[in-house]
Amino acid sequence: MAGHTDNSILIEAAIDVVWQMTNDVVNWPDLFSEYASAEILEQRGDTVRFRLTMHPDEQGRTWSWVSERTPDPRTRTVRAHRVETGPFEFMNIYWEYREEENGVRMRWVQDFHLKPDAPTDDAGMTAHLNRNTAVQMQLIKDKVEAAARAAATG
Repeated sequence: MAGHTDNSILIEAAIDVVWQMTNDVVNWPDLFSEYASAEILEQRGDTVRFRLTMHPDEQGRTWSWVSERTPDPRTRTVRAHRVETGPFEFMNIYWEYREEENGVRMRWVQDFHLKPDAPTDDAGMTAHLNRNTAVQMQLIKDKVEAAARAAATG
C-alpha cells in the first residue's frame, strides 16, 4: 500500500512569474508558512539538493530533511524526492504547471509510503498532506498574485 495525493490550484499570474517564484528554493520560507529555512547543499545543472527545516511543532521539536529536485523549464514540470526520508520509505513529488485562460494551474502529485514504525500510516499521512497542501497552495497563490500585481504597477 502506498499514499498518493493530487492537488492543484489556479494562480492568476503569468507562467514565468509562477515558475520563478515557486522554484526559488532559497526563498521558500517566504512562500510557505511551514518552513523556517531552506539551505542549498549542492547544485548540479538544474538539479538542486537542499535541506528544509520546519518551524518547531507544538512540542518544540524541529523537523528537517534533505530533498532533491530537478525542474524542467521546457516542459514546466519538476521531479523531486526526499534523500533523507525520515518516517517515509520513499517520498516522490511531481510538480506540473499548465497555462489556462485565467492563469497557471500548479499541480502537486505526491507518492509515498511510510515506514512501519512511523507515527501514522499512509492513509493518515494522505489526509494530513491533503489538508496542509490546500493551506500552502492558497498561501503561494496569494503571494505570487500579489507579486505579479506589484510588478504590473511598477
